[in-house]
Amino acid sequence: MNRPANALDGDASAPLAIIVMGVSGSGKSTLGALLAEALACLFLEGDDFHDPAAVEKMRLGRPLEDADRWPWLDRLGGALREAAAADGCAVAACSALRRCYRDRLVAAAGVPVRFILLDNNRGELLRRLSNRQGHYMPPSLLDSQLDTLEPPGADEPVLTLDSRQTPARLCAAALDWLR
Repeated sequence: MNRPANALDGDASAPLAIIVMGVSGSGKSTLGALLAEALACLFLEGDDFHDPAAVEKMRLGRPLEDADRWPWLDRLGGALREAAAADGCAVAACSALRRCYRDRLVAAAGVPVRFILLDNNRGELLRRLSNRQGHYMPPSLLDSQLDTLEPPGADEPVLTLDSRQTPARLCAAALDWLR
């Protein structure tokens, strides 16, 4: 499948990074993997770039602080840069909750970045987190993520989708927007 045009200038030959963002339980990984498959590019699971101390902190129900996040965002952004340079496009799942985190990712990626925000209500997110098996992020941290979330500004290249839609519909909407 053809990859999307560059977010800034419509140039399909320029590298592009796509970040599926939102709070835990919104469906970032599911949509990110579907998008990467549709675009025939690498999918990066943002959780894999956390250091062990940060994972343990979350496992214990303690929210991360900015000092915990900066190295993680730099690692993920660097991996996006390398993957997009190699393949022309890369997709990542990352909470990217605050503007400064998104700015850090964009700077670390060094290529144009588009964001897809998966939005949902607290009740549905809590239900999803309570039924999720084998993940270190406990439902008790949902409120801290919701409190941290800064909706993207009008000047950010972002598409907001209601994550109550099926993954297939979300992927189709994202692909339409990316093209």
